[in-house]
Amino acid sequence: MHSTDPHRWQHGHDFLPEGQERNERQTRLVIALTAVMMVAEIVAGSVFHSMALLADGWHMASHASALSITAFTYWFARRHRHDERYSFGTGKVGVLGGFTSAVVLAVIAILVAWESFGRFFEPLVISFDEAIAVATVGLAVNLLSAWLLRDAHHHGGSRHDGGHAHDHNLRAAYLHVLADALTSVTAIVALVTGKLFGWVWMDPVMGIVGSVVIARWSVGLLRQTSAVLLDGAAPEETRERLRRAVEDSGDIVSDLHVWQVGPGRLAAVASVVSDSPRPPEHYKRRLAAALDLAHVTVEVNPCDHGLEAGLDR
Repeated sequence: MHSTDPHRWQHGHDFLPEGQERNERQTRLVIALTAVMMVAEIVAGSVFHSMALLADGWHMASHASALSITAFTYWFARRHRHDERYSFGTGKVGVLGGFTSAVVLAVIAILVAWESFGRFFEPLVISFDEAIAVATVGLAVNLLSAWLLRDAHHHGGSRHDGGHAHDHNLRAAYLHVLADALTSVTAIVALVTGKLFGWVWMDPVMGIVGSVVIARWSVGLLRQTSAVLLDGAAPEETRERLRRAVEDSGDIVSDLHVWQVGPGRLAAVASVVSDSPRPPEHYKRRLAAALDLAHVTVEVNPCDHGLEAGLDR
């Protein structure tokens, strides 16, 4: 007698990575550190007439906003992880947060470059000693924040089965903090050379260099996250491994789709053609032996004319 309970045949779609709660806590701590240092640099930049320090403070403000996006996506994904309205769970919410943060990074790069060009024509008289001290503290805070996020990334683990367990949300936050550290370094270099050698032009030059580096980080993150959001196919070697797992037994995979549904979590849909068709569970087990898949759907089609004849046609 068949069971009438439909839940017996259902499975979950919770594809969130392990250690997400830890990553969320670390991100919130970094937001707090960034916000405190942001206020200190903006106030100090205004008092000491340091455009480099003021720019770094506002730069940190924009990154505090971007990090808040990161924290929000963690909360949203966790809150709705079992919501049936999301067909494959909320594993991609973090990727969406990473994409949004990458866009913010790109805007920041443009604004920093624009402001740097403006400094060529409107240099300011700066209280160098005080500004350098505040910028150095800001750099220390940024390095501490980067260490916290990098530590969380490594504790999250990595996969070696083709899933590529990158938390794009955490990576976006990490890049934002590195960008903050970079602008702190350029501010310090500009302030020190301005004090020692009177090279006022170093301030805008270092700003432009920083904007170029930030833009490159942004483009790389945009490429990674957009590929996941658009259900880009898994690497060819991953698909080939799954194909061989079925075809080594003499069957043919006529159609195969493999894509990412969460950090390091892959889903697959396969159509199999066979002279001696087996139940879908048979092919699911073969696929599972080749790769750790989060979600698998298999369609089995009998070949009436034989596989070799079908291939010849």
